[in-house]
Amino acid sequence: MKPIPLVRFDALAGYARKPMIRILAEELAWFEHADERVLGLVNRDRADNDFGGHIFGKDKRGRFRWIAGTDFKETPHLARISLRLEMERQAALPDEEYYQGDEQGEPVDFFVAFADPAKLHPSFVNLRDLEVYSPAKGIIQPMMRWYEDADGNFIEQFQTTGFDTRIWELYLFAAFSELNLEITRIHAIPDFCCVNPFGEFCVEAVTVNPSRDKTGDIVPPPPIDTPEQLDDYLKAYMPLRFAGVLTAKLAKRYWEKEHVAGKPLIFAVADFSSPGSMSHTRSAFERYVFGVEHDWERDARGKLVITPKSVGTLKWGTKEVPAGFFDLPDSENISAVLFSNSGTISKFNRMGKLAGFGSERVDLVRLGTRVNHDPDAVAPIGFQVNVGELGYTESWSEGIAIWHNPKAKHPLDPDLVPGVAHHFLLPDGNVRSLTPEWFPLGSITLHSLRDQEAARA
Repeated sequence: MKPIPLVRFDALAGYARKPMIRILAEELAWFEHADERVLGLVNRDRADNDFGGHIFGKDKRGRFRWIAGTDFKETPHLARISLRLEMERQAALPDEEYYQGDEQGEPVDFFVAFADPAKLHPSFVNLRDLEVYSPAKGIIQPMMRWYEDADGNFIEQFQTTGFDTRIWELYLFAAFSELNLEITRIHAIPDFCCVNPFGEFCVEAVTVNPSRDKTGDIVPPPPIDTPEQLDDYLKAYMPLRFAGVLTAKLAKRYWEKEHVAGKPLIFAVADFSSPGSMSHTRSAFERYVFGVEHDWERDARGKLVITPKSVGTLKWGTKEVPAGFFDLPDSENISAVLFSNSGTISKFNRMGKLAGFGSERVDLVRLGTRVNHDPDAVAPIGFQVNVGELGYTESWSEGIAIWHNPKAKHPLDPDLVPGVAHHFLLPDGNVRSLTPEWFPLGSITLHSLRDQEAARA
């Protein structure tokens, strides 16, 4: 029996954990035995303050699920001894002893040959074949065993035209699971129904994809080579792109579905409009969703003074739309809009490396900016870290921010989504933000193989 870190246990078996378990018991240590044939953990019962062990094995669909438990002991040490003996016994049993009897269908495999090779998305091919992305592939493989394909076309789209959209959905699945939410995907729309003992909400995943012409060819985004071009891109072009996808989703009227009615409904949006765009379009999203922008100056004492003003109308070429998503008709049915620029292959690669998946030759360096909590700051703080170095930590939900609708029929309780940033529009146009101490605003990851030149991804 060997100890493993929580991040690896969660990658392998965390999706089997019901939300109530973390409320009733505190997990203390995690283990594997026989080259991860079985996994185990020791926890403390919060009510009785005694200690027990739990063992997990793969069911017929390749998912680690609970298969046995030990008696509760008076100390963690005794619980570990009991766990080791039971893990050894369980590891000697045949595979069939781990089957639960409720499995339906064959094990899910995102990487099985499915689509025409000529139609495969380049990013899928890189994920499947390149050593530098082996940590990402390694952490996706146990996750995919749990993923329910309500649409029936996940694998085909994951391998071809919908790769970015499906990666975004996988990211949300991992983040919501980490946040102690039970996820159901029995309905094709919306994408997720999340619940724990304290409440529930529904989520529809939204992506800004590359523009295409009438022949289906990608239309490149406008150039951003000068400060003026970048300013137009972030203040007009990209806010209009966010407006387009969000209003299209609004027209779907998900709140009228029986399984959604009366529950908070969230749109979760990510930007894949062009390579690397997600690292710098956060401000464009903020400009559109609340429809306000903020000027600043310093008073005589050097203190920061912020003045909100309405964005008004967004214009780009012949297109013109009002800013402020929550001012649109029917938007009161949307409780909040979630935004993150973290739902990328680089995120999966970093989390995979932290969990010990993939080639040991892979080196990852993360560069970016994070929130500066100085109340008089006007610029973020830069950072550069080596992923996997001593002391480096990261979570799936890190970088998620939620903009709450001040007019929502069914407001989202922020406590249902803890540890992320929450933003609230005040009547005077200012924004009240609840932001974690460490909160990345955007980053890039340099992927390399040891002794080879780094390549930006």
